[in-house]
Amino acid sequence: MARARSRYAPDRGLTARMVSTMFFIGLLYVVLVGVLLAVLRGSWPVILVITGGLFIAQFWFSDRIAAYGMGAREVTPQEAPELHGAIDRICALADMPKPRVAIAQSDVPNAFATGRSEKTALVCATTGLLRRLEPEELEGVLAHEMSHVAHRDVAVMTIASFLGVLAGIVTRVALWGGFARNSRGNDPAGIIVMLIPLISAVVYALSFLLTRLLSRYRELSADRTAALLTGRPSALASALTKVSGQMARIPTEDLRKAEPYNAFYFVPAFAAKESLGRLLSSHPTLEQRLDQLARISAGLSRP
Repeated sequence: MARARSRYAPDRGLTARMVSTMFFIGLLYVVLVGVLLAVLRGSWPVILVITGGLFIAQFWFSDRIAAYGMGAREVTPQEAPELHGAIDRICALADMPKPRVAIAQSDVPNAFATGRSEKTALVCATTGLLRRLEPEELEGVLAHEMSHVAHRDVAVMTIASFLGVLAGIVTRVALWGGFARNSRGNDPAGIIVMLIPLISAVVYALSFLLTRLLSRYRELSADRTAALLTGRPSALASALTKVSGQMARIPTEDLRKAEPYNAFYFVPAFAAKESLGRLLSSHPTLEQRLDQLARISAGLSRP
């Protein structure tokens, strides 16, 4: 029999956004592959093999690559008893299987979760986070990360980001490969071939914006469901405030190294302040997150 769903509060808004994002991403993917098939008619088997292979690689290995890039190292309960103890308590509260537990040697105070499913999930905290947070604050952050696992939005973000990767590869091939040579003469297909870099760039931009919109909502959803699960929104708010404040004290060089993985992190290495930067940001603003937690805290305190 299938295991019952976790006790994390379901989020229909997140589910609807994930479904709509996947639909539009899939539509863009079909358009991109369709253009390639129309232009390179004799090469359709190669196109299908390459795109299919890239998709499989992105889905099955991107979480491992991301964890490796962020320096995650799995630890045993004997090596990190406090971290394992906090995750054990969250798993008991949420009725979820325990994920793999890891630590990243970094002074940047942060945490992240990766994995296609609960069975392959990994939750990691940095040494900087473990050193700075109180036990209740750490538990709130880990409950936030476990929410990503429970709602399976990590897998959706992994799949959604694939199209941007594919579009970028197609653009590079079109610019530096052999497409331009095939466009000589009066062949009408030559015009379409020349448009491939432009089409790929548009597809990349649209997929980037769609994933950013989903990413900001999923962070608010994870804050909300973590606060409701633990019953301590103030602890999560305290962790958010403390981690965000500590970011300003981290050397810029360390933040630059962490920036490529912002979409995975509890708090981004660099927080956008300008309106355009916020539109492209992977996270909502600190003010938005704290305001939501304050409303949850007020709701929980009512008799």
